[in-house]
Amino acid sequence: MTSYAVAHLREVTMGPDIAAYLQRIDATLEPFGGRFLIHGGEAEVLEGAWPGHLVVIAFPDRARARAWYDSPAYRAILPFRTRNADGAAFLIDGVPEGYRAADKVPA
Repeated sequence: MTSYAVAHLREVTMGPDIAAYLQRIDATLEPFGGRFLIHGGEAEVLEGAWPGHLVVIAFPDRARARAWYDSPAYRAILPFRTRNADGAAFLIDGVPEGYRAADKVPA
């Protein structure tokens, strides 16, 4: 099942560290089948408030997503982001093919 690395970055300070992170992250994703689905961009907020930026990276499964996050290549650049951005990051699985919201209704 597809798994996603998601980050909600409320504030990012652009500078040499973030530039280095952006220049190197793509190479860390390739061995694990990761690819950007969303990388910032202007959100059209329909309800509530949305401060910051959303990043979503898809992986073939949770094991590969976790392996990417724990990889020496990614760990080497992670401090470039964490020292210069305020936000939250997490891994989450998608839903299976054919999923319907009604599947969540208790019987």
